[in-house]
Amino acid sequence: MTDPDDSIYKRYINMITNIVVLSMIICISLAFWIVSMTASTYYGNLRPISPWRWLFSVVVPVLIVSNGLKKKSLDHSGALGGLVVGFILTIANFSFFTSLLMFFLSSSKLTKWKGEIKKRLDSEYKEGGQRNWIQVFCNGAVPTELALLYMIENGPGEMPIDFSKQHTASWMCLSLLAALACCAGDTWASEIGTVLSKSPPRLITTWEKVPVGTNGGITMVGLASSLLGGTFVGFAYFLTQLVFVNDLDISAPQWPIIAFGGLAGLLGSIVDSYLGATMQFTGKNIILFF
Repeated sequence: MTDPDDSIYKRYINMITNIVVLSMIICISLAFWIVSMTASTYYGNLRPISPWRWLFSVVVPVLIVSNGLKKKSLDHSGALGGLVVGFILTIANFSFFTSLLMFFLSSSKLTKWKGEIKKRLDSEYKEGGQRNWIQVFCNGAVPTELALLYMIENGPGEMPIDFSKQHTASWMCLSLLAALACCAGDTWASEIGTVLSKSPPRLITTWEKVPVGTNGGITMVGLASSLLGGTFVGFAYFLTQLVFVNDLDISAPQWPIIAFGGLAGLLGSIVDSYLGATMQFTGKNIILFF
């Protein structure tokens, strides 16, 4: 039995902690806003960022990362890395944020999906698929770099992808979308194809049948899943454009973003499989009994 006084005490501590964290977040957001206002005053070519955008860019990644810790999708180092990646992509462009969010949420759900089967196939499978800082930056380092370059080129904010008006920034947007779609495509292929495929995978270089989990092994289910994963991220980017971009009526059509995301997810999965077949070592543990 739990002592009622202990339960009340824990809830009280939890409430106070949440208030302190929220207060710190608001202070950090206001500090960022003051710095951006000061910089825009002394450097006329810099556009100040609204305090609400600062607040959203700090609060939302903190909430998502906290939920990831609770659900065991991230360990503590992965949570810190996720905060950095999430903050930079959110402050740069809300379309970047939603694409990253959909990749993270879908990948986390799929990693936990059919966990018992995956545990039998992979002895290193972690409950919840906890990601550390290395895995976070492997997926998020390139998008983070592109988001920083995007802010240098265009400043924070949403814009239509239109090469006739914003050539360089449009390339950066598509490159960032492609990076996230590739990550999603590869993850979806691994997590779905391993479980649902009825036929053994084939090595992409020789088309020979190989055991499940072999580097470079592909299945038709996995390739279809990678296409769907990239399309899912592209669709999230497209919907955000519809909500936050005002001048879409005088810009190039944005719907090809969805198809671009799907193609990036498929090609990213194929390239990853080829590199796995040619550059990674696949070993098998053998226990000898004497």
